[in-house]
Amino acid sequence: MANYTLLWRHKVPGKKATGRPPRFTVDEVIATAIRIADTNGLEAASMARVAAELGAATMTLYTYVPSRADLVDLMVDQVLLERNLSSDDSIRLFAGRTREMYAAHPWLTEVSLVRPPLGPGTMAEREYLIAAMTGLGLPTMKINRAALAVTAFVYAFAREAGEDARLRQISGQTTESWWHAHGDFWENWFDVEAHPAMTDLWNAGGFEDQAQDAFEYGLDLLLKGIDGSVE
Repeated sequence: MANYTLLWRHKVPGKKATGRPPRFTVDEVIATAIRIADTNGLEAASMARVAAELGAATMTLYTYVPSRADLVDLMVDQVLLERNLSSDDSIRLFAGRTREMYAAHPWLTEVSLVRPPLGPGTMAEREYLIAAMTGLGLPTMKINRAALAVTAFVYAFAREAGEDARLRQISGQTTESWWHAHGDFWENWFDVEAHPAMTDLWNAGGFEDQAQDAFEYGLDLLLKGIDGSVE
Protein backbone atom coordinates (compact mmCIF):
# COMPACT_ATOMS: atom_id res chain seq x y z
CA MET A 1 0.00 0.00 0.00
CA ALA A 2 1.35 3.41 -0.98
CA ASN A 3 2.46 5.71 1.80
CA TYR A 4 0.37 8.78 0.98
CA THR A 5 1.41 10.57 4.15
CA LEU A 6 4.99 10.65 2.86
CA LEU A 7 4.12 11.27 -0.80
CA TRP A 8 1.91 14.21 0.15
CA ARG A 9 4.01 15.33 3.11
CA HIS A 10 4.13 18.95 1.95
CA LYS A 11 0.34 19.11 1.63
CA VAL A 12 -0.47 17.60 5.01
CA PRO A 13 -0.20 19.86 8.09
CA GLY A 14 2.69 18.65 10.21
CA LYS A 15 2.25 17.48 13.74
CA LYS A 16 3.63 19.69 16.45
CA ALA A 17 7.17 18.52 17.10
CA THR A 18 7.95 17.06 20.50
CA GLY A 19 11.19 15.79 21.92
CA ARG A 20 14.54 15.93 20.15
CA PRO A 21 14.38 17.42 16.62
CA PRO A 22 15.22 15.05 13.74
CA ARG A 23 18.76 15.12 12.36
CA PHE A 24 17.58 15.44 8.78
CA THR A 25 14.40 15.63 6.73
CA VAL A 26 12.59 13.18 4.46
CA ASP A 27 13.52 15.48 1.58
CA GLU A 28 17.20 15.05 2.44
CA VAL A 29 16.79 11.27 2.54
CA ILE A 30 15.17 11.31 -0.91
CA ALA A 31 17.78 13.65 -2.39
CA THR A 32 20.58 11.44 -1.08
CA ALA A 33 18.99 8.30 -2.52
CA ILE A 34 18.51 9.97 -5.90
CA ARG A 35 22.13 11.15 -5.95
CA ILE A 36 23.38 7.63 -5.24
CA ALA A 37 21.08 6.08 -7.87
CA ASP A 38 22.07 8.67 -10.49
CA THR A 39 25.70 7.63 -10.13
CA ASN A 40 25.52 3.93 -9.35
CA GLY A 41 22.06 2.66 -10.33
CA LEU A 42 18.90 1.99 -8.37
CA GLU A 43 20.18 -1.10 -6.56
CA ALA A 44 22.98 0.94 -5.01
CA ALA A 45 20.46 3.23 -3.32
CA SER A 46 19.79 0.76 -0.51
CA MET A 47 18.58 1.82 2.91
CA ALA A 48 22.02 0.97 4.33
CA ARG A 49 23.88 3.00 1.70
CA VAL A 50 21.59 6.02 2.06
CA ALA A 51 21.92 5.88 5.85
CA ALA A 52 25.70 5.69 5.57
CA GLU A 53 25.79 8.69 3.25
CA LEU A 54 23.77 10.64 5.82
CA GLY A 55 25.99 9.48 8.65
CA ALA A 56 23.23 7.55 10.38
CA ALA A 57 22.53 3.96 11.38
CA THR A 58 20.41 1.97 8.94
CA MET A 59 17.64 1.47 11.48
CA THR A 60 17.49 5.24 12.00
CA LEU A 61 16.55 5.68 8.36
CA TYR A 62 13.45 3.55 8.85
CA THR A 63 12.08 6.19 11.22
CA TYR A 64 11.98 8.57 8.23
CA VAL A 65 10.98 6.15 5.45
CA PRO A 66 9.47 2.83 6.59
CA SER A 67 10.59 0.68 3.64
CA ARG A 68 12.77 0.54 0.54
CA ALA A 69 9.63 0.37 -1.63
CA ASP A 70 8.42 3.61 -0.08
CA LEU A 71 11.81 5.19 -0.74
CA VAL A 72 11.72 4.23 -4.43
CA ASP A 73 8.19 5.65 -4.77
CA LEU A 74 9.36 8.90 -3.20
CA MET A 75 12.40 9.06 -5.50
CA VAL A 76 10.29 8.50 -8.61
CA ASP A 77 7.66 11.05 -7.68
CA GLN A 78 10.32 13.60 -6.82
CA VAL A 79 12.03 13.45 -10.22
CA LEU A 80 8.62 13.56 -11.94
CA LEU A 81 7.79 16.69 -9.97
CA GLU A 82 11.10 18.34 -10.81
CA ARG A 83 10.00 18.79 -14.43
CA ASN A 84 8.06 21.80 -13.10
CA LEU A 85 5.15 21.47 -15.50
CA SER A 86 2.74 24.37 -15.60
CA SER A 87 -0.30 25.39 -17.61
CA ASP A 88 1.89 27.67 -19.73
CA ASP A 89 4.05 24.82 -20.99
CA SER A 90 3.59 23.11 -24.33
CA ILE A 91 3.35 19.40 -25.05
CA ARG A 92 6.74 19.69 -26.74
CA LEU A 93 8.26 21.09 -23.58
CA PHE A 94 6.73 18.26 -21.55
CA ALA A 95 8.21 15.80 -24.04
CA GLY A 96 11.65 17.39 -23.92
CA ARG A 97 11.73 17.60 -20.15
CA THR A 98 10.67 13.98 -19.83
CA ARG A 99 13.52 12.82 -22.07
CA GLU A 100 15.92 15.01 -20.09
CA MET A 101 14.58 13.47 -16.87
CA TYR A 102 15.40 9.94 -18.02
CA ALA A 103 18.82 10.96 -19.31
CA ALA A 104 19.63 12.63 -15.97
CA HIS A 105 18.20 9.76 -13.91
CA PRO A 106 18.88 6.58 -15.92
CA TRP A 107 17.83 4.41 -12.96
CA LEU A 108 14.24 5.29 -13.89
CA THR A 109 14.49 2.64 -16.61
CA GLU A 110 14.63 0.09 -13.78
CA VAL A 111 11.22 1.21 -12.49
CA SER A 112 7.83 0.49 -14.05
CA LEU A 113 5.49 3.46 -14.24
CA VAL A 114 2.53 1.35 -15.32
CA ARG A 115 1.44 1.63 -11.68
CA PRO A 116 3.05 4.93 -10.67
CA PRO A 117 3.28 6.39 -7.18
CA LEU A 118 0.15 8.51 -6.71
CA GLY A 119 1.98 11.57 -5.50
CA PRO A 120 2.32 15.23 -6.55
CA GLY A 121 4.66 14.42 -9.45
CA THR A 122 2.31 11.92 -11.06
CA MET A 123 -0.76 14.08 -10.47
CA ALA A 124 0.97 17.18 -11.89
CA GLU A 125 1.73 15.27 -15.09
CA ARG A 126 -1.80 13.96 -15.51
CA GLU A 127 -3.40 17.33 -14.72
CA TYR A 128 -1.12 19.08 -17.19
CA LEU A 129 -1.81 16.66 -20.05
CA ILE A 130 -5.57 16.55 -19.45
CA ALA A 131 -5.68 20.34 -19.34
CA ALA A 132 -3.61 20.59 -22.53
CA MET A 133 -5.91 18.22 -24.43
CA THR A 134 -9.00 19.95 -23.07
CA GLY A 135 -7.58 23.24 -24.28
CA LEU A 136 -7.41 21.87 -27.83
CA GLY A 137 -11.18 21.53 -27.83
CA LEU A 138 -11.23 17.75 -28.05
CA PRO A 139 -14.53 15.97 -27.35
CA THR A 140 -14.78 14.63 -23.81
CA MET A 141 -14.25 10.99 -24.80
CA LYS A 142 -11.07 11.80 -26.73
CA ILE A 143 -9.33 13.88 -24.05
CA ASN A 144 -7.92 11.07 -21.92
CA ARG A 145 -7.11 8.78 -24.84
CA ALA A 146 -5.14 11.62 -26.50
CA ALA A 147 -3.30 12.30 -23.24
CA LEU A 148 -2.47 8.60 -22.90
CA ALA A 149 -1.27 8.43 -26.51
CA VAL A 150 1.11 11.33 -25.91
CA THR A 151 2.29 9.77 -22.64
CA ALA A 152 3.00 6.40 -24.29
CA PHE A 153 4.93 7.97 -27.17
CA VAL A 154 6.98 10.35 -25.04
CA TYR A 155 7.86 7.76 -22.41
CA ALA A 156 8.93 5.22 -25.03
CA PHE A 157 11.54 7.62 -26.40
CA ALA A 158 12.42 8.93 -22.94
CA ARG A 159 13.13 5.43 -21.64
CA GLU A 160 15.36 4.86 -24.66
CA ALA A 161 17.36 7.95 -23.67
CA GLY A 162 17.57 6.62 -20.13
CA GLU A 163 18.71 3.19 -21.31
CA ASP A 164 21.38 4.83 -23.44
CA ALA A 165 22.62 6.80 -20.44
CA ARG A 166 22.53 3.71 -18.21
CA LEU A 167 24.50 1.58 -20.69
CA ARG A 168 27.09 4.35 -21.03
CA GLN A 169 27.26 4.51 -17.22
CA ILE A 170 27.84 0.77 -16.93
CA SER A 171 30.18 0.21 -19.88
CA GLY A 172 31.87 3.58 -20.26
CA GLN A 173 31.06 3.36 -23.98
CA THR A 174 28.73 5.60 -25.97
CA THR A 175 26.16 4.05 -28.28
CA GLU A 176 27.85 5.74 -31.22
CA SER A 177 31.17 4.09 -30.38
CA TRP A 178 29.35 0.76 -29.88
CA TRP A 179 28.03 0.93 -33.44
CA HIS A 180 31.49 1.83 -34.73
CA ALA A 181 32.92 -1.16 -32.87
CA HIS A 182 30.52 -3.40 -34.81
CA GLY A 183 31.53 -2.07 -38.20
CA ASP A 184 32.77 -5.47 -39.34
CA PHE A 185 29.21 -6.81 -39.17
CA TRP A 186 28.18 -4.61 -42.10
CA GLU A 187 31.26 -5.53 -44.09
CA ASN A 188 31.32 -9.25 -43.47
CA TRP A 189 27.92 -10.44 -42.30
CA PHE A 190 25.19 -8.15 -43.61
CA ASP A 191 23.51 -9.65 -46.69
CA VAL A 192 22.54 -6.80 -49.02
CA GLU A 193 20.47 -9.07 -51.27
CA ALA A 194 18.35 -10.31 -48.35
CA HIS A 195 17.77 -6.75 -47.12
CA PRO A 196 17.19 -4.64 -50.25
CA ALA A 197 15.03 -1.97 -48.58
CA MET A 198 17.66 -1.32 -45.92
CA THR A 199 20.44 -1.33 -48.50
CA ASP A 200 18.66 1.15 -50.79
CA LEU A 201 17.93 3.46 -47.88
CA TRP A 202 21.54 3.28 -46.70
CA ASN A 203 22.86 4.11 -50.16
CA ALA A 204 20.46 7.07 -50.33
CA GLY A 205 21.72 8.44 -47.00
CA GLY A 206 18.50 7.63 -45.19
CA PHE A 207 20.12 6.37 -42.00
CA GLU A 208 21.73 9.66 -41.04
CA ASP A 209 18.94 10.76 -38.70
CA GLN A 210 19.52 10.81 -34.98
CA ALA A 211 17.08 9.67 -32.29
CA GLN A 212 16.09 13.30 -31.74
CA ASP A 213 15.01 13.58 -35.38
CA ALA A 214 12.76 10.52 -35.09
CA PHE A 215 11.38 11.80 -31.80
CA GLU A 216 10.42 15.20 -33.22
CA TYR A 217 9.05 13.64 -36.42
CA GLY A 218 6.83 11.22 -34.54
CA LEU A 219 5.67 13.86 -32.06
CA ASP A 220 4.78 16.17 -34.96
CA LEU A 221 2.65 13.49 -36.57
CA LEU A 222 0.99 12.58 -33.30
CA LEU A 223 0.10 16.16 -32.38
CA LYS A 224 -1.15 16.93 -35.88
CA GLY A 225 -3.34 13.84 -35.72
CA ILE A 226 -4.75 14.84 -32.34
CA ASP A 227 -5.36 18.39 -33.52
CA GLY A 228 -7.06 17.05 -36.63
CA SER A 229 -9.46 14.97 -34.55
CA VAL A 230 -11.07 18.08 -33.01
CA GLU A 231 -14.69 18.06 -34.11
